[in-house]
Amino acid sequence: MTAWGRDRDRRLTGAESAMLRRTAVRLGIQAGLIVAAIVTVLVGVTLAVVLHAETVGTRSMLAAAVSRADDDVADAPANVWLVRRGPHGQDATEGLPAGAADPRALARTARTGVAETHEREVGGADYLIFTMRRGDTIVQGVLDLGPVHADRRHLLYSLLLVGGLGLVLAAGAGAMLGVRAVQPLANALSLQRRFVADASHELRTPLTLLTTRAQLLRRHLQRGHDHEAALADAESLVRDSDNLAAVLEDLLLAADPHAAGAAEELDLRVLAGGVVAAGTEVAGARGVTVRAEGGGDPVVVRGAPVALRRALTAVLDNAVRHAEQTVTVTVHATDRQAVVEVADDGPGLDPGLAPRMFDRFSSAGGSSADGRQRRFGIGLALVGEIVARHHGEVEALAAPGGGAAFRLTFPRYVPGIPAVPTNPRDPTGPVEP
Repeated sequence: MTAWGRDRDRRLTGAESAMLRRTAVRLGIQAGLIVAAIVTVLVGVTLAVVLHAETVGTRSMLAAAVSRADDDVADAPANVWLVRRGPHGQDATEGLPAGAADPRALARTARTGVAETHEREVGGADYLIFTMRRGDTIVQGVLDLGPVHADRRHLLYSLLLVGGLGLVLAAGAGAMLGVRAVQPLANALSLQRRFVADASHELRTPLTLLTTRAQLLRRHLQRGHDHEAALADAESLVRDSDNLAAVLEDLLLAADPHAAGAAEELDLRVLAGGVVAAGTEVAGARGVTVRAEGGGDPVVVRGAPVALRRALTAVLDNAVRHAEQTVTVTVHATDRQAVVEVADDGPGLDPGLAPRMFDRFSSAGGSSADGRQRRFGIGLALVGEIVARHHGEVEALAAPGGGAAFRLTFPRYVPGIPAVPTNPRDPTGPVEP
């Protein structure tokens, strides 16, 4: 036995899935490249600003140290050495690296009086040198740039790490956004495919009836007599046109996931009786007898008459196509449920294929004498969707004595008592009367 509950996952064809995957990948790559470019620009700007601020700060600190230097060159900031040249000679801060001071800069500033700043490499070490005149004394500051360069490398590695992490996150976010961006397109394609398939299946019979009615009406009009028959055909043509319009409206409603159809109280026994009466002629042409069973008390539910009529017609049509001789339609009710069961004496159901019973265009092997196979096509898939929209459940099971049976169960409508969905997995909750 198998049951069809809420809406199944919407499925796309292989070509459509491949197209959507390619679209998602392209969107993800584009989004990732855009974010990567933004991250790269931000990292570059941040690095330039920080390096500029560092350079300005370093030069300002060295210039301040030289400006504040007094007669004692021993009082110098960390990693800074001072050199003073005056009328009484030259002295320097203890520990000044050999060759770090620049005698030429001292001489130029002594001659021109213009302060100057430059970098100098000595023995593989880099130094920043600032030289200025203070009265008759020339003072030169020497700053070891080793710690500054070490901090700069640490900052660069940190920015590269953050930027690389940003690029990885950008790629992941781009892929996620790409998938989310194409999801509405996937839903639209799925709804389009479903509507086209449903319309081609559901409108075939009404259009055939319309064509037949129109041909009969034309024949009567051409003969110019039997006015009553022509009038009856015209009335039937109008009625079938109304049915076609109702079916199309219900299909459009089912194709819109945000639409909510108007529900009304209806007697399942009367509805099933009308479906049986309409299908008797077709069944008779196949040599199949259709019987309606059950009591005479009303079995009331709330729902869309057109949709429920479509569901019962599809189940009955499937039973007639596979029956050997007899199809039985039974309507009964329990305290909280309304049940319609359609049983036939045709090929049984393959339990191994039962989970796919209500998938579109599926089939299951039968066991009839002539080796026939039960084919379900799109009809039972539509039945499952309609039943789920009405908070019900449809089951496929073996009929007593052979054959197959389909049981449609709906919440029974009792005035003043909320209807309980028959499907326990139905997330929509009770159906209010």
